[in-house]
Amino acid sequence: MWPCSSTLWPAPCGSFDNQAESRFERVENGLLAWAEYRIRDGKYQLPHVEADPPLRGTGAAGRLMQDIVDRARAQQLVIEPRCSYARAWFKRHPEAQDVLD
Repeated sequence: MWPCSSTLWPAPCGSFDNQAESRFERVENGLLAWAEYRIRDGKYQLPHVEADPPLRGTGAAGRLMQDIVDRARAQQLVIEPRCSYARAWFKRHPEAQDVLD
Protein backbone atom coordinates (compact mmCIF):
# COMPACT_ATOMS: atom_id res chain seq x y z
CA MET A 1 0.00 0.00 0.00
CA TRP A 2 1.22 3.55 0.70
CA PRO A 3 3.79 4.76 0.15
CA CYS A 4 4.48 3.44 -3.31
CA SER A 5 7.39 4.69 -5.32
CA SER A 6 5.38 7.05 -7.52
CA THR A 7 2.21 9.12 -7.33
CA LEU A 8 0.47 6.58 -9.55
CA TRP A 9 0.58 3.46 -7.42
CA PRO A 10 1.28 0.14 -9.04
CA ALA A 11 -1.66 -2.25 -9.38
CA PRO A 12 -0.84 -4.37 -6.28
CA CYS A 13 -1.40 -1.32 -4.09
CA GLY A 14 -5.06 -1.15 -5.03
CA SER A 15 -5.00 2.62 -4.44
CA PHE A 16 -3.65 5.59 -6.33
CA ASP A 17 -3.57 9.36 -6.40
CA ASN A 18 -5.70 10.50 -9.32
CA GLN A 19 -4.18 13.97 -9.51
CA ALA A 20 -6.29 14.96 -12.54
CA GLU A 21 -9.44 14.49 -10.41
CA SER A 22 -7.81 15.60 -7.10
CA ARG A 23 -8.84 12.42 -5.38
CA PHE A 24 -7.37 9.28 -3.91
CA GLU A 25 -8.90 6.13 -5.34
CA ARG A 26 -8.91 2.53 -4.22
CA VAL A 27 -10.06 -0.22 -6.56
CA GLU A 28 -11.49 -3.41 -5.07
CA ASN A 29 -13.18 -6.07 -7.18
CA GLY A 30 -13.37 -3.62 -10.07
CA LEU A 31 -15.27 -1.07 -7.95
CA LEU A 32 -14.11 2.26 -6.62
CA ALA A 33 -13.82 4.01 -3.28
CA TRP A 34 -12.50 7.56 -3.41
CA ALA A 35 -11.66 10.58 -1.31
CA GLU A 36 -11.59 14.02 -2.82
CA TYR A 37 -8.75 16.16 -1.55
CA ARG A 38 -7.07 19.54 -1.65
CA ILE A 39 -3.55 20.20 -0.45
CA ARG A 40 -3.35 23.55 1.32
CA ASP A 41 -0.69 24.79 3.70
CA GLY A 42 0.86 21.32 4.05
CA LYS A 43 -2.51 19.70 4.79
CA TYR A 44 -4.65 17.19 2.97
CA GLN A 45 -8.18 18.56 3.25
CA LEU A 46 -10.71 15.77 2.73
CA PRO A 47 -14.11 17.27 1.83
CA HIS A 48 -15.71 14.05 0.60
CA VAL A 49 -15.24 10.26 0.88
CA GLU A 50 -17.46 7.84 -1.02
CA ALA A 51 -17.62 4.28 -2.37
CA ASP A 52 -19.54 2.65 -5.18
CA PRO A 53 -22.79 1.28 -3.70
CA PRO A 54 -21.76 -2.42 -3.81
CA LEU A 55 -18.63 -1.57 -1.74
CA ARG A 56 -20.52 0.22 1.00
CA GLY A 57 -20.31 -1.63 4.27
CA THR A 58 -17.33 -3.76 3.13
CA GLY A 59 -14.61 -1.63 4.73
CA ALA A 60 -13.24 -0.40 1.40
CA ALA A 61 -13.52 3.27 2.35
CA GLY A 62 -11.82 2.51 5.66
CA ARG A 63 -8.93 0.81 3.88
CA LEU A 64 -8.67 3.85 1.62
CA MET A 65 -8.56 6.10 4.70
CA GLN A 66 -5.70 4.02 6.11
CA ASP A 67 -3.86 4.38 2.79
CA ILE A 68 -4.31 8.15 3.00
CA VAL A 69 -3.01 8.22 6.59
CA ASP A 70 0.05 6.21 5.54
CA ARG A 71 0.71 8.61 2.67
CA ALA A 72 0.31 11.67 4.90
CA ARG A 73 2.85 10.21 7.33
CA ALA A 74 5.30 9.42 4.54
CA GLN A 75 5.00 12.95 3.12
CA GLN A 76 4.90 14.62 6.54
CA LEU A 77 1.53 16.19 5.83
CA VAL A 78 -1.43 16.47 8.14
CA ILE A 79 -5.04 15.67 7.38
CA GLU A 80 -7.99 17.95 7.90
CA PRO A 81 -11.10 15.75 7.66
CA ARG A 82 -14.04 17.83 6.49
CA CYS A 83 -16.65 15.21 5.67
CA SER A 84 -18.64 13.30 8.26
CA TYR A 85 -17.26 9.90 7.17
CA ALA A 86 -13.63 10.98 7.52
CA ARG A 87 -14.26 12.61 10.91
CA ALA A 88 -16.04 9.46 12.16
CA TRP A 89 -13.24 7.24 10.82
CA PHE A 90 -10.65 9.19 12.82
CA LYS A 91 -12.76 8.91 15.97
CA ARG A 92 -12.74 5.11 15.54
CA HIS A 93 -8.97 5.03 14.88
CA PRO A 94 -7.08 6.77 17.69
CA GLU A 95 -3.82 5.33 16.32
CA ALA A 96 -4.18 7.73 13.37
CA GLN A 97 -4.59 10.88 15.46
CA ASP A 98 -0.96 11.87 14.86
CA VAL A 99 -1.76 13.03 11.31
CA LEU A 100 -4.71 15.23 12.25
CA ASP A 101 -4.61 19.00 12.09
